[in-house]
Amino acid sequence: MKSIFSVFQRGLQKTATSISRSLGGIFTGTAAWNEETYEKLKMGLIGADFGVNASTRIVNDIKDRYQRGIIKTSDDIMAVARADIVAILNKDRKDPDFRTDSLNVILMVGVNGSGKTTTAGKLAYLWKNDGRSVVLAACDTFRAAAVEQLKLWADKANCHIVSSASGADPSSVAFDAVQSALAKKQDYLILDTAGRQHTKKGLMDELSKMKRVIGKVYDGAPHHVWLTVDASMGTNTLMQAKEFLGTAGVTGLILTKLDGTGKGGIVVAIQEEFHLPVIFVGLGEKPEDLQPFNSEMFADALFESRH
Repeated sequence: MKSIFSVFQRGLQKTATSISRSLGGIFTGTAAWNEETYEKLKMGLIGADFGVNASTRIVNDIKDRYQRGIIKTSDDIMAVARADIVAILNKDRKDPDFRTDSLNVILMVGVNGSGKTTTAGKLAYLWKNDGRSVVLAACDTFRAAAVEQLKLWADKANCHIVSSASGADPSSVAFDAVQSALAKKQDYLILDTAGRQHTKKGLMDELSKMKRVIGKVYDGAPHHVWLTVDASMGTNTLMQAKEFLGTAGVTGLILTKLDGTGKGGIVVAIQEEFHLPVIFVGLGEKPEDLQPFNSEMFADALFESRH
């Protein structure tokens, strides 16, 4: 587990540094903690994009414990914050229920630039390395570059890919991909879709059409709709999640580019707001830097616990 934790630790280093810098000096040398102290603590957490609700809840817990004489030091604060964050992330959490005896269809959605195509490729690589069979489907037919990018990932993962000519109907590609994956008795089918702004009704309607077509070929599919969000966008991701949740029926989140931002607290803010499970997190450029989300490792990496 240590090597996986090191991926979390390295990927969340900027956020951990941001937290330690903003919180480290708040309580040092303070004879008594007062309202100003707690406000600084809350603003430090909000600055790392933990969100107002989660930040307020954590600070209120720390304040209550201090007033009852349970905690006294900065280390105590970090320990309480860590425990509270794990509790928020684990509340009502439902991990994806993958079928072990039939095909799992995963529809990848998100805005342009969120890392969706790369994430689809990394998922294929991850599952293939775990001994699973995977088919990739290039349903982003508007961008030739996206198809080429996914083909490179298919080569790297040594898995089958279904694609079509540029400008083809994305739903027809999805239809062919489901039929192919079922015929080949594959474990996973990952459908990469065109990046779309959540405000563009036509593109969102196209997603609904794709879901209907898939469901006709294979009852119950897609089984998972995962929204990839760029963590460096901070609180803007909350609006994206809200819109996609309403129109695309998102069942889980993948947060990308966590390594490039000091605002990794957005994982907590999204969970607090929508109670959507974070399934995977992107913690770097390498294929193995996409990791299944682990709330304990996430919190430990943020608050610099040592294993």
